[in-house]
Parts: sequence; C-alpha cells; structure tokens
Amino acid sequence: MGAFGGAASGPEGGPAAQGPDYSLAPLVLFWEVTRACALKCLHCQAAAQPFRHPLELTLQEGFRLLQDIASFEPRPVLVLTGGDPFMRPDLLDLVAYSLSLGLRTALSPSATRLVTRHALQRLRALGLSRISFSLDGPSPQVHDAFRGVRGSFLRTVECIRDALDAGLPLQVNTTVSRHNVRDLPRIADFLLSFAPRLLLWDLFFLVPTGRGRREDLLSPEEHEDVYNWLYTLAREVPFRIKTTLGQHYRRVYIQRAAAEGQDPQRAWREMAMAATNDGKGVCFVSHIGEVYPSGFLPLPCGNVREQSVVSIYRTSPVFRALRDPARLKGKCGRCPFKTVCGGCRARAYACAGDYLQEDPSCLLQPEGSGDLGPTW
Repeated sequence: MGAFGGAASGPEGGPAAQGPDYSLAPLVLFWEVTRACALKCLHCQAAAQPFRHPLELTLQEGFRLLQDIASFEPRPVLVLTGGDPFMRPDLLDLVAYSLSLGLRTALSPSATRLVTRHALQRLRALGLSRISFSLDGPSPQVHDAFRGVRGSFLRTVECIRDALDAGLPLQVNTTVSRHNVRDLPRIADFLLSFAPRLLLWDLFFLVPTGRGRREDLLSPEEHEDVYNWLYTLAREVPFRIKTTLGQHYRRVYIQRAAAEGQDPQRAWREMAMAATNDGKGVCFVSHIGEVYPSGFLPLPCGNVREQSVVSIYRTSPVFRALRDPARLKGKCGRCPFKTVCGGCRARAYACAGDYLQEDPSCLLQPEGSGDLGPTW
C-alpha cells in the first residue's frame, strides 16, 4: 500500500452525465498580465523571465480586453496571473476596472516583497474575490528548491498570513510532481493551521510544458494513489479540495462513492458540474494577447489585438474540438467517463503532440471490466 492508501474499484458505468454548456462562455478565464517574475520555479509553465516583455498588452489594451471578457454571457470568473502580476505597476488599476465591470476577479501573485500589507488591504477594499499563493512543500528545503529562490517558503507563509489578516478569501495552490508527492500529507497538515479561513486547496498535477520536465511526472499508479488519498482527505479537513490538470480525480470520486454505497447518480451529477478541461470551460490570454485553451496547452488560437476573445473561444476549431468528447482518441475516446473526465488535454499534447490523444497519466483500461490495474 502506498503512502496515500489503496485504490478502490467500482462500476465503470453511469449516466451520460452532461455538465454545463461551455460552448458560449468559459467558467474561468486566466489572463497572464505579465510574464515577468522574480522566482525561478522548476515547473513554471510560462518559463517566466525577470523582465517585462516589450509587447505586453498595455493598460488601455487591458481595459479593452476586460470589457470584452465582461461581454461573455454568462460572465466567467477572471483570474489575473503571470509570471507575477505585481510586476505590473498598473495592476491595481486593472483589478479596479475589472471589478467595476462586474467581473468576479481573483489574483494569483508570486510570494515576493511586492506583496505588501498595504497592497493586500487595497485589494480587499476594492472587493477582490480571492487571492491565491503557491505552497509546494511543508518546509523551506522542499518549497525553496521548487521555487528556485532561497527564503521563498517563509515569504509565502508571511503572504498567506497577511492576506488572511487583510480579510481576503484565500486559496493555496500546490503543483504535484516527483519533487514533493511524498510531502503532500505534511503540506495538508500544515494547511490545517490556516483553517477555517482557508477556502480551498487546489492541487495542480504537473504537465511537462514550459520548465516542467517529463521525468518529473508521476506514474499512472502514483496519480491514482494520490487521487484516492484526496478522496479520503476531503472528508476530514475543513477546507475544500480540488484538482487542476487532474481530471481523473472525478472518475475516482464516482467509483469510490459507488463502492461506498452512495447514490451513483448524485456522484455523476456532482462531477459533471465540475467537468471543465482545457478549452472546455477554460480559456487563457497570454501577456501578448494570444488566446490559448489553457496556460498549459500553448496552442495560439488567435490574438485579442486582432479578434474578440469571445469570438475566439466560441468559434476556434481547436476550442470546438476540445469541447467535443466524441473527438477524443485512444482509451480516452473509449472511456465511459469521458463526459466527466476527458483526460488532461494539455498533458496529452505535451506527451503525444496531439491534444485529442489519450492522457498517459491515467491507470484505467476502459476496454476491461472495471479493472483499475494493480492495487498497492
């Protein structure tokens, strides 16, 4: 048995659950306001640099983009990300304008000295919906090695505490890779010290893009192990847990719920409501205006300097293909869970060069009779 407990098998079948219709608008839109960042993270999907790019969207171009985003119906949640958003001196102007348009706006900065108590208090006064910080280890040794800057662990903890003191809703993100997978239980224990004010722990499962390396990926068995551990942990902690780029967790959730005698229809409905994926409920705008299905699937489908992000999201052939589960290939195409999971399209692209190919991190063999492979 692994560090997170064993896998639970369960019925593969279930209703052809359909979640929200993401053909008209994403649930969440990420805008990489800059690629500049003082950190040197091992896994950085943006391969962030110390300085701002000369072709970054200007403040006025940013305002026009925000107006366009606000014209989506329904309106998405907007996440301002980077790089480090605080490397833009006009960041608070962007936040204020976004909120004035009625957009639910979140911020994902790097934990540096630019995140001052005064800035956090201003963000709270403006009405920021949420702020998130990344914590990739339970100690300076693990986290600082991940982030490439000595002292970043202590600074992250300071930022988390300052954000909570300012009254900002808080989310903590953790990128899961071979560097820290055995430390996840200790990270969870550490996060309990911020309860009950911590809203959400979001675990990002590595995609080998940017600085992320394929050799740092977990094996399919290790992914399954972590998903099963998370299913149990989610019932024991006072904060919510979700996965990003870990779509198979939805399938594990359904199987575990069925194995425990819970209503399988309810489990399918719950996971169908969360069934976003690259280009399906997710959209990403880069620092120079390129529109991608996600920040981890770097396929430019248009540029907001030339075309509306609304039009790109709705009509791009890539986006449309990503929203059609009938287009999936390999075992993802044969999988009975494809409407709620669909595999990570970014990982399929990074590993196979085809965003519709099967996700190599999944243990399930759908042509069998519910066999999840070995238990451990």
